[in-house]
Amino acid sequence: MSSLVLLVVLLLVLVVALVIGALAYLAHRHPAAATPMMVALAGAAVLAACIVPIAAR
Repeated sequence: MSSLVLLVVLLLVLVVALVIGALAYLAHRHPAAATPMMVALAGAAVLAACIVPIAAR
């Protein structure tokens, strides 16, 4: 892998971690919506479902 590909993968991982953290924080602040872990896992699953086909090319 080239340096550019590794940098893009690193940035993608950081963005995914930020999104999952934001979803967990949102669910924590509003517990009536859902439990924080379920929302974070659902967000991770949706992001993975969108990213894996792109990365597999």
